Amino acid sequence: MKGLGTRELGLGQKNNKEISVSNEIRSYRDLVAWQKAIALSKRVYGATKLFPKEETYGLVQQIRRAVVSIPSNIAEGYGRGGRMDYIRFLYMARGSLYEVETHTLISRDLGYLTDKQADSLLGRCGRVFSFALRPDKESKNEKIAGRGNWGFCFCLVPNP
Repeated sequence: MKGLGTRELGLGQKNNKEISVSNEIRSYRDLVAWQKAIALSKRVYGATKLFPKEETYGLVQQIRRAVVSIPSNIAEGYGRGGRMDYIRFLYMARGSLYEVETHTLISRDLGYLTDKQADSLLGRCGRVFSFALRPDKESKNEKIAGRGNWGFCFCLVPNP
């Protein structure tokens, strides 16, 4: 998207140290949340391969559709170009993430996932937006990577 320049943004912690990255954003594929959502999608698809056949058109289909919707909404919102559309699609992606969490809990309760498998998926769910959507307190009038100041700061940098 045009207008996105180089920007240093704090991305949380890695090995208990604050990290920041400076990169130019060339596409939605550079977004950390999108990258994490793709990784989550792969994990969910792998985990659901072991579900009973009778769930193929039930819970398996539901959780797979929800998990694919997360990176899809992030990408679509980014591609729309407008700030309000972008925010709306980020919230839709977050809603789909909550769906995946709910389906994961149901799958665990039904015995389709072990506690360890469910905890692993839930942990990954928690990391998709863990630092990507956060209150934008530091920059009152500053534009964040061309998106402006809108209550949530969406970190637009690749994974370090």
